Amino acid sequence: MELKYGCNPNQKPSSVYVKNGELPIEVLNGKPGYINLLDAFNGYQLVKELKAATGLPAATSFKHVSPAGAAVGRPLSDTLRKIYFTGEGELSPLACAYARARGADRMSSYGDFIALSDECDEATAKLIQVEVSDGIIAPGYSEKALEILRSKRKGTYCIIKIDPSYVPAPIETKDVYGVTFEQGRNELKIDAEMLGNIVTENKNIPADKLEDLIISLITLKYTQSNSVCYVKDGQAIGIGAGQQSRIHCTRLAGQKADNWYLRQSPEVLGLQFVDNIRRPDRDNAIDVYISDDSEEVLADGVWQNIFKVKPNEFTREAKKAWLATNTDVALGSDAFFPFGDNIERAHRSGVKYIAEPGGSIRDDNVIDTCNKYGMAMAFTGIRLFHH
Repeated sequence: MELKYGCNPNQKPSSVYVKNGELPIEVLNGKPGYINLLDAFNGYQLVKELKAATGLPAATSFKHVSPAGAAVGRPLSDTLRKIYFTGEGELSPLACAYARARGADRMSSYGDFIALSDECDEATAKLIQVEVSDGIIAPGYSEKALEILRSKRKGTYCIIKIDPSYVPAPIETKDVYGVTFEQGRNELKIDAEMLGNIVTENKNIPADKLEDLIISLITLKYTQSNSVCYVKDGQAIGIGAGQQSRIHCTRLAGQKADNWYLRQSPEVLGLQFVDNIRRPDRDNAIDVYISDDSEEVLADGVWQNIFKVKPNEFTREAKKAWLATNTDVALGSDAFFPFGDNIERAHRSGVKYIAEPGGSIRDDNVIDTCNKYGMAMAFTGIRLFHH
């Protein structure tokens, strides 16, 4: 399949192909680009594994070859429906999964590529219809869903159908600077058996939290390393990708998790936006309001263009008090935590359950820090780097 260009417009010619057989995809609408397909194939692998591991429909929102959000189709509370802006229509389990995946980090999901584990239904397509997105990959589409999606981007929205029975070759290759790399595909199955080695004093990880840890690890399997993933109630709430330092990764993902929870605060739920505000402008205003730069949207001459009524300042003390009510968060790491500072930062975002490979020379310090906060941590013994 010929592509418009590669990663950048100057990188031509560009195409994708398989060495044997036919491509496992059919383009139903639009024309995918090089990065679109990287996101599509990584995203579909992620949701396919989430569905296999949990039995629930799964969705992910990909940007630049890492997920901004990933989730399974657990029902949404009224609060989550409000902060995800789903409207009042009935939501299918797949639509719930997509709303969670998109809603985890709406700023990062702007212009995303979506992957779904199941046939896209009308309810899911209606949610996608109003979001800024570059394309979607799924094993199928209902007639109505396809009609809705084809109306996006003036008819150019990229819609890809993938053969769910496709099995890639066990050996994969990649060319870098004229040199071909070869390795076995990462076919590691992630399940509860990986979480049996609980090394902390607290040995209790409830079944739903085990599932959250599994979701975090599967998400990390397709996230550019270094990476960590905070998960709560079946969805990623903070993903830190591609950081050279693990503590920076933990901080980045932790801040995203904090922002997700701050959006559920009474202060944010009470915001009254002007009529017909664009969705990206609303999302940006919320992001600034919950940040330390909130004066940017509260200044006279600014807030009147965003809010019907000037909001009260969301003070640092009020944010800290609200964040303290977030508990029972699960955290996965694609490689070992080298220092206890990662655990200290995770604790600030409500983390109680952790899965990481172990193997650091300072494992004792990491375990002691977990014990200080009553956390339960499992050593998986498996690294999940992805490049």
